[in-house]
Amino acid sequence: MAVNNIESIFPDTVKAVYTDRLSGYSQGPYESYNLGAHVGDVKEHVARNRRDFASHLPSMPCWLNQVHSNELVDAGLSQEGVTADGAYTRGRNIPCVVMVADCLPILIADTQGRAVAAVHGGWRGLASGIIKRAVDTLDCPSNELVAWLGPAIGPDAFQVGDDVLQAFSSQMGEVAQSAFKADGERYLADLKLLAQLQLQQLGVEQIAVHPSCTYRDSTHFFSYRRDGQTGRMAAAIWLE
Repeated sequence: MAVNNIESIFPDTVKAVYTDRLSGYSQGPYESYNLGAHVGDVKEHVARNRRDFASHLPSMPCWLNQVHSNELVDAGLSQEGVTADGAYTRGRNIPCVVMVADCLPILIADTQGRAVAAVHGGWRGLASGIIKRAVDTLDCPSNELVAWLGPAIGPDAFQVGDDVLQAFSSQMGEVAQSAFKADGERYLADLKLLAQLQLQQLGVEQIAVHPSCTYRDSTHFFSYRRDGQTGRMAAAIWLE
């Protein structure tokens, strides 16, 4: 399929898509719809995949240099390769895009179709408040926001240390502990649940969660933790 439409949760004036790893041009560990230009893939293969991806969007996307921060940029004003882990816009036909390969893609819109944002939800970004930054930046009543959480590493595959638990507990309080399960001397963390809890703490109640685990489903999804050398998928959202 490669590019999949997201329709059910967003208002009619908002369009959104996410990609899987199928039906592209890349080979080897990047097979086949790799959109990451920084992972060692053949440049022309990535370029062909990106051209195909752009054909599903209203305009060329601004690809971010993602570093697991809590920074967001205006997608309509930013240049290719700007360092950030999220993008937002109030303009029309300007796609906000993030790349992932286990991290959580988060797409947010308001129900009136006035603003949208795309967020790269790695644990560091989530623990440092990137969701709050996105909600604050959209500047809409939180009860009028809707959020989509895409395919990401699942709660039975994401093993982390005590530092990760402490980072989320410091930010979220005791509620964060419900997203962690002891696994020997370490923990299994539920990224999607952590994002849900953060959104709910901010007053966002309309949340759709994609059930897939990127780590377990090697047929459809890249996974950095599973494979190390691998491709990147993307999620995009825009206002028509």
